[in-house]
Amino acid sequence: MARKLQRREVLKTTGIAGTAGLAGLAGCIGGGGGGGSSPDMITVVGYPEDGIQLFRDFYSSYGDDTDILIPDGLRDPDLPGQVGDDMSNITGTAPAAGGPAQSAYESLYQDVYGESPGVFSSQSYDSAAVGILANAAAGENSGTAIRDQMRNIANPDGMEVTPDNFVEGVEAAANGEPVNYQGASSSVNFDQNGDPASAAYALWEFDGDSTSTIRTENFAGANPEGSGPSADDMPGGMGREIMLGILLPETGALASTGESMINASRIPPQQVNESDIDLTVDTQLEDTETNSQSGVSAANSLVNAGYPYICGTASSGVNVPVCQEVLIPGEIVGCSPSSTALSVTNLDDNDYVFRTAPSDRLQGRVMAQVASEDLEAETCATLYINNDYGQQLSERFSSVFEDEFDGSVWRQVAFNQGESSYSSVVSDAMSAE
Repeated sequence: MARKLQRREVLKTTGIAGTAGLAGLAGCIGGGGGGGSSPDMITVVGYPEDGIQLFRDFYSSYGDDTDILIPDGLRDPDLPGQVGDDMSNITGTAPAAGGPAQSAYESLYQDVYGESPGVFSSQSYDSAAVGILANAAAGENSGTAIRDQMRNIANPDGMEVTPDNFVEGVEAAANGEPVNYQGASSSVNFDQNGDPASAAYALWEFDGDSTSTIRTENFAGANPEGSGPSADDMPGGMGREIMLGILLPETGALASTGESMINASRIPPQQVNESDIDLTVDTQLEDTETNSQSGVSAANSLVNAGYPYICGTASSGVNVPVCQEVLIPGEIVGCSPSSTALSVTNLDDNDYVFRTAPSDRLQGRVMAQVASEDLEAETCATLYINNDYGQQLSERFSSVFEDEFDGSVWRQVAFNQGESSYSSVVSDAMSAE
């Protein structure tokens, strides 16, 4: 416990970019300097379902003396109990609710569900809210028309819209008036790739049967002002039904994360349907099961039912095939709240694919900076799930850690889902260079 408290105090009083005061603490919070039989720290990229066995195998062989850095995919408060360890040697990073309307959204979620929102729930609220606003501005349930309004309702000057006045914003958009959505997760300015132009990241840790945020910092992407194609006008129109598809995991590896995301995505439709404006929102939820084949089938169900905009999906391993096989050829807008792989940015999508979650290009850099400046690691190995999300984040982290922070990545080790033991890959990652 002393180790965890010491790390907490160090990280709370140190900014990501300012660690001069840590010079004498390397031996306390890192493996210290390299040259030993194991790297100073390891980075693990994966999902809770496989993380349970992987961390059990890690702790049974190596205890908790090695720092471990993990991203959002493993932020599950139930994990320590399932692993059987307090996991006090772990530091996490995750896209955070750092938007202008963060407080308003958190109060709204608490009022509706009687609990605090979970990870990626703010991005889910924003995805649903943006889809409704763009549909209201388009005046029709057409994927192409909605696509052309996505930046009109998020990027430019206009009436500021937040969760507090969301219904008024929908009415204004339907009347063809300019609006500027200011979200819970970010300002929701979309860049030319449909990615957030800026994002907040939380540094967090496991804390008993929950996770606690150590601090949150904002980072801007390469194009913080946002840009990209958009329609010249907002046709709008009242007296109609807006259709919103929700494609998120109720079951599978991300079920624990998906529950809060689904809850959040249902709030904007509820706000409109409980108002007295002459618009309604029809929604349909489909379960991806955190599986690519199931995700494609579920996406087809929504498209066949006429939904022109989909809030989803959650994981990049599901989102990429859903986009390639269903959304892009069907000219349907998809806006993922948590699919972060770099491959999503690189899709040839004709501008139908958006995200309210930032790309792992940014998270990889944040993780490398935390590894070097907060954990003071000089050497590292990565363990990553064998899919686009795992491989690309591992590679991005490794390249930045070496090129910008003068670290050394001894090896990058892939692991497959559903294995009964991960002892061999853990051993590979912890082996001497």
